Amino acid sequence: MDFTLTPTQKTVQENARKVAAEVMERARALDREGAFPQEILGRWAQEGFFGLALPKAYGGGGHDYLTYCLAQMELSQACPASALLVHLNHSLFGLGLAQFGSEELKRQYLPPVARGEVLACFCLTEPEAGSDPGALKTTARRAGDGWVITGTKNFVTAGDRAKVGLVTAATDPSQGAKGLSMFLVDFATTSGVRRGPVEEKVGLRGAPLNTLEFSEAWIPPKHLVGELNQGLKQALAILDGARVGAAAQAVGLGRAVLRHTLTYARERRQFGQPLTNFQAIQWKLADMATDLEAAALLTLKAAWLKDQGRPYSTLAAMAKKFATDIAMAAATEGVQILGGYGCLSAYPLERYFRDAKAGQIYEGTNEIMRLVIAREVVKGLV
Repeated sequence: MDFTLTPTQKTVQENARKVAAEVMERARALDREGAFPQEILGRWAQEGFFGLALPKAYGGGGHDYLTYCLAQMELSQACPASALLVHLNHSLFGLGLAQFGSEELKRQYLPPVARGEVLACFCLTEPEAGSDPGALKTTARRAGDGWVITGTKNFVTAGDRAKVGLVTAATDPSQGAKGLSMFLVDFATTSGVRRGPVEEKVGLRGAPLNTLEFSEAWIPPKHLVGELNQGLKQALAILDGARVGAAAQAVGLGRAVLRHTLTYARERRQFGQPLTNFQAIQWKLADMATDLEAAALLTLKAAWLKDQGRPYSTLAAMAKKFATDIAMAAATEGVQILGGYGCLSAYPLERYFRDAKAGQIYEGTNEIMRLVIAREVVKGLV
């Protein structure tokens, strides 16, 4: 088994590391302000990160998903909120449309998304349907030669400004989860959509989150994505890939925590010597480093399986669960090692601590990830 990166993968990784370092201080300021990271996203769009693994035919970079994950591991060290917005465009909307959309939709909407010129969103969760998508109340009924969507989607990242989005709605409510379909909504040309106010969040403050209300929003027939009543299968397939990317984000965040914690522990002196001389601190650092390496390897294996076209849903769930749990644990230990300073906004640990928590929740809670994994374990498939 060869773990050597290809020259192209090394180049993308090194470039991501370089541009991430450029925005480190700005990311801290944006977090304090709760401001949208437009300048960071603009810089990363110039470097092609929004379309890294999207097909070249539609303006993407044509790289494999493993390369994308390597880049996310670097970008997330600087600004997890900005990295999440890239991930939203790239893996949830971009790769979702690339996999299930018609040729016409792909040619019209993927190029500007791949270039980072248009921000997209992914609308699945509802007030009464979080982990149970079969409980969706949003409906899409036929109207003339098209569809009208009515309902509410919440926890929509970038929903306050997205130009396009993938929306899952019930086209046959009598069938429950088997009666869902997916639509592309162009917000510039669609009336009947109200954007709710941006929510005040604990972490990932630069990635706005809000509610979208659809009231008889008319959708042209060609904007049906994939097959009728196959929306849930499509959404879950999209989330499988996105979970691997989310794991990569968590690894990057955890690595940043370790780096900042180690820098502090080397400089901070107690009882006449640096903290790194104390075995209690050494053990914490050793556990953090070991767990992060394991999380990275699990993530990259899941990405490799995806690239090979082999089943990877279980590995995606494992990677997402393990990496985000490790990132949260690392951030907790990092704050503990810094002591009182870990709770001050002058130090980056408290930001990573707040950002890490969301990773255990979005794109499938870690409790749901355990259910996915356990189902395959019980079958004897793992």
